[in-house]
Amino acid sequence: MMSIDVTLDLQVSAENRETLLNTLEAILPDTRAYKGCQGVVVTSNDDDPLNIVLLEKWDARADHESYMGWRAERGDLEKLGALLTAPPAAKYLATLKI
Repeated sequence: MMSIDVTLDLQVSAENRETLLNTLEAILPDTRAYKGCQGVVVTSNDDDPLNIVLLEKWDARADHESYMGWRAERGDLEKLGALLTAPPAAKYLATLKI
């Protein structure tokens, strides 16, 4: 089975950017240790520093969905959402063999 790439697009206000980055730094070790997570890279849109994009690789979409359920149960998604100016946008990207 092919792994899946996930992007998580976050739009943050200028006053909350540092808090968001500090929060991500604190919680990402648990993300990286979660079953099926192959890695997470945090990027900043070069043209819009208030747009933070997480580039994630997972063994399977079901692993990421399980992880997101776990984060929701813990209240982490609500805390992160409070720092954002728009709802987070996740995309699941499958690699095409061309």
